[in-house]
Amino acid sequence: MTASLALPRDTPSRADVNARLVALLSTGAVTLGVFLSGFVIREPAPYELYMVALIAVWALFGLRISRAIVPLAVLLVVFNIGGMIAATQMPILGDAPLYIAVSLFLAFTAIFYAAVLDGRPELFRLIFHAWVAAAIFTSTLGILGYFHVFPGAEMFTKFERAAGAFQDPNVFGPFITLPGIYLLHRMLTGPVSRMPLLALPLGIIAFGVFLSFSRGAWGLFAFSALVLALLLFIHSRSGLFRLRILLMGGVAFGLLAVGLLIALQIPAIADLFSTRAQLVQEYDGARLGRFARHGIGFLLAMEKPLGIGPLVFGKLYGEDTHNIWLKALMDYGWLGFACWLTMIVWTLAAGLRILFRDRPWQPYLLCAWVVFLGHVLLGTVIDTDHWRHFYLLLGLVWGGIALEQRHQWQMIRDVGWSARPAAATLQAGS
Repeated sequence: MTASLALPRDTPSRADVNARLVALLSTGAVTLGVFLSGFVIREPAPYELYMVALIAVWALFGLRISRAIVPLAVLLVVFNIGGMIAATQMPILGDAPLYIAVSLFLAFTAIFYAAVLDGRPELFRLIFHAWVAAAIFTSTLGILGYFHVFPGAEMFTKFERAAGAFQDPNVFGPFITLPGIYLLHRMLTGPVSRMPLLALPLGIIAFGVFLSFSRGAWGLFAFSALVLALLLFIHSRSGLFRLRILLMGGVAFGLLAVGLLIALQIPAIADLFSTRAQLVQEYDGARLGRFARHGIGFLLAMEKPLGIGPLVFGKLYGEDTHNIWLKALMDYGWLGFACWLTMIVWTLAAGLRILFRDRPWQPYLLCAWVVFLGHVLLGTVIDTDHWRHFYLLLGLVWGGIALEQRHQWQMIRDVGWSARPAAATLQAGS
């Protein structure tokens, strides 16, 4: 007679171990992808190559797109179909197919992030932490490069402005904005004892934004910080918390003023700051400057409902559109413009509706929505349709939208199940 050896109850089965291993690997894979988004010195960047493989593998093993995310997927795909139609208006395609391919890939990344967050909301925290790590790292590179701390450090600057591990300071600054706003949120809402621990990384990121000398990044960071503080102030019913926000705002303003005065003592910073701080630069208000091109482009769009094709506008007028709405009209046609506008309005409206619901992911949704709103406004003076982190922001907000819809359906099911026994008892009694 053979004795059977039974596993202890607390010993996980092979299936449990495999499930945990898969969850760990998938978590690490997404986290690494977000971290790599902070390093785009050359194209294609490691982020593109990695995310193509990650999305493909995840799709093979069960990437689920819920009904809540379908509108985002449809709008992004039709937006790119508009770009394909616009490309037919070009006598020579040139780089247009590659441009549309990148646009479609970035659209898939937004859908991917929304889908994985819908299935695993705990990834919000890890995504934000990975983004913070990338922002600190690339900000440090930009700061060291600006001050030429080591030989070859200038590779992390462009046009004597900090660029970190990016090709353009105007993208570097906006990329590190969300991590800064997230750290600010934790300072405003967390225990006072943790403020010193958060102040150092926030200071590094804020200094990186400043040394980018990007007016758009300055405005984005300031706008996002003010909107975040305002929303927290309005939502809170605690007078003590509101007083805390006001006091911290005053302290932050004072530290900013002092830091700016100290930085301006360095001649190179003072000279570049005085130039970049002007609201209208020469290339903005010139005869064929940014604003004049906007007017020309919108008039041209009235004559070209199918668009003129990707990248054609810059070849005609010497500079790109520098306006995402005009970019949509020129490169993606009226169809693409309608999809982009619908997507932006839908994202902002649906996100705002659920912004302060008591959910575990609410702080992350709030920060992402605020910075996304800032990017929408920033899009009036710069093209954002190929910004990798813009689509990550989009995916974060739609991940929160999908989770809220899932939560509401779960509540309806729970109410339905709890009502059934009561109905059965009533029938039995009658």
